[in-house]
This record gives sequence, C-alpha cells and structure tokens, in this order.
Amino acid sequence: MTSAERIANAETHVFKTVFPDTTNHHNTMFGGRVIMMMSETAFMTATRYSRKTFVMVSSGQVDFKKPIPAATMVELVGNVHTVGNTSIKIQVEVFLEHLHVEGREKVANGVFTFVALDDNGKPTPVEG
Repeated sequence: MTSAERIANAETHVFKTVFPDTTNHHNTMFGGRVIMMMSETAFMTATRYSRKTFVMVSSGQVDFKKPIPAATMVELVGNVHTVGNTSIKIQVEVFLEHLHVEGREKVANGVFTFVALDDNGKPTPVEG
C-alpha cells in the first residue's frame, strides 16, 4: 500500500452528542472535554495509519472558534498531518451539527504528536 493510500485509510471520524454532563455553566461543552476527545481521535488515527503502539508527546495549539452548545452533535475528523521516523503528527478538526438543522461548521482544530514505541517502550519507526 502506498503512503497516500495509508493516509487516506487512516482518516478517522468520531461522532458525539453533547449531553448535559459534558457542559459547563454556560451550557456549552467543556473545553477540556473537547481536547480529550480530540486527543483520542488523534490516537486512533495514528494507530490506524501504522498499527503501532503510540504515546502522545505533545499537543500543538488548539483553537476554539465557537462554543459548542448542549443538545448538538460534534464530528471529530482526524487526519495524518506529517510522518517522521518515529513520530507522527495528526490534525483533528471538530465540526458542530445542530440536531434539527442541515449543515455543519468547523468549531475547533489542533495538532497532536505521537511517538511509536516497541515492545520495550523505546521509540521505533512509524513505518515498517
């Protein structure tokens, strides 16, 4: 399989409904909860790309463009951004959908870096 095919196959989509237990006093989703879901999506994307064991080593800037109200849905989309020797960067975009209205809009995005580990917990090549 080519690198381009592996990147396309690794694209990950996760959907969540914004229930009251995930919101703050403004009745919008906790920012920390959004970052947690983004990091999980990034982890799944990295794993789908190479089927290796990964640990997160950094998260880049996460930008929130709009609040995410309760009683909506979010779609998190993870894509391979760059592949290094032992590391991989994953971009995650978050889209908001209102339950009874067509369309969606991007409300957050960020980049997360992971390192592949071998059975001894040492960095190992992402590819191969």
